[in-house]
Amino acid sequence: MKVETFDQLQQRIPERIIEHAVRGMLPKGRLGRALFNHLKVYKGPDHPHEAQRPIELPIRDKRMQKER
Repeated sequence: MKVETFDQLQQRIPERIIEHAVRGMLPKGRLGRALFNHLKVYKGPDHPHEAQRPIELPIRDKRMQKER
């Protein structure tokens, strides 16, 4: 049996840590497995998924603008 520390896993496969955490939050059954299959985790900010036409939506609520 192999034992791997958190630091070793973070160096080798950092995506696995997030996948493990998310899998624990999903339902334990067929639906949870289906949802987990749709999960995509990438190392760093670069990913192949781009929005078709992103637009900026202004915040119109004055309370939200004060909190920024």
